[in-house]
Amino acid sequence: MRDETAEQPAPLRSGLTTGSCATATSLAAARLLLGGLGADAVDIVLPKGKQVQMRLEFCRLTEDGAEAGTIKDAGDDPDVTHGALLYSRVRLDAAPGIRFRAGHGVGTVTRPGLVLGVGEPAINPVPRKMISDHLTRLAAEWGYGGGFEVTVNVEDGEALALKTMNPRLGILGGLSILGTSGIVRPFSCAAYIASIHQGIDVAKTNGYLHIAACTGNASEDTMRRVYDLPEIALIEMGDFVGAVLKHLRRVPVDKLSLCGGFGKISKLAAGHMDLHSRHSSIDLAQLADWAAVIGADEALQQVIRQANTSQQALAMASAAGIALGNLVCQYALDFARSVVPAQVQVEVFAIDRQGVVVGHAGAFQ
Repeated sequence: MRDETAEQPAPLRSGLTTGSCATATSLAAARLLLGGLGADAVDIVLPKGKQVQMRLEFCRLTEDGAEAGTIKDAGDDPDVTHGALLYSRVRLDAAPGIRFRAGHGVGTVTRPGLVLGVGEPAINPVPRKMISDHLTRLAAEWGYGGGFEVTVNVEDGEALALKTMNPRLGILGGLSILGTSGIVRPFSCAAYIASIHQGIDVAKTNGYLHIAACTGNASEDTMRRVYDLPEIALIEMGDFVGAVLKHLRRVPVDKLSLCGGFGKISKLAAGHMDLHSRHSSIDLAQLADWAAVIGADEALQQVIRQANTSQQALAMASAAGIALGNLVCQYALDFARSVVPAQVQVEVFAIDRQGVVVGHAGAFQ
């Protein structure tokens, strides 16, 4: 039981994503098939190079392959999948490559506009790459020239998915296998905001007066590509853009570059300082109204209002020659400037899921 009389709160514990779980269980099952090596734990390498060990609940042969399972540990994050059993079944395939299947409790994409195509199992790109990289290395170690069929499962995943946005997005039959870093960082407003403030303080103290505040890994990569900024100047703000803007009142810098996915930047444009879905939503009707400002006809406005995602709305606007990305960034810039001191030069970038810049506003130099 937590000691509520303690003066210092215990640090929140990070966890591992469903993508990490799927990687570990796929690797363990494949290793059993190729080398006959069963295990009760397995080491994997996360996208940024950190190695972690994950405990297995089972690792065993099946009629046509092998399967391994682990319990998802989300740390202190209130994650819907925390404590769920995730298991992967692996079959050897004569054709090279890795083929993914949605097993029990893993969803299938049924609507356009998502990062995955219609009919694809809801196993996102980074988990796919993690699994593929580990299995490719394993195959090389054992001199195996064939491929693998990987079926990812989540026990009770279909019921758990009803507590997520998956049904609304057209991902049916279960959960999505997610993660961009492999790590689940616990949701703590105070702790996260403190880390943002510290990041800004350290950057300025060390003479870095141009900082880039980013919502995630893809936006960080974009800022590295655009400006070649060092790690110290990259502020991982997540959804807490307000923490960045307000702190610059006390610790101003010369230039702030804000970068995030188009959907999150549209929330900032609408005046939201917390971009998490718990506190703000993407307003497709607002996007349609903004598109009208720069020439979208009524038909385009209507399809934007009925879009499945903001990315789909953006794609339809772009196809019609409507620069919605730039306009949304301009509105986001106007709002950000209303919060930060006048001496701070601000610009806003919006990116798509591949990290391609789809909108920009503010001075670029």
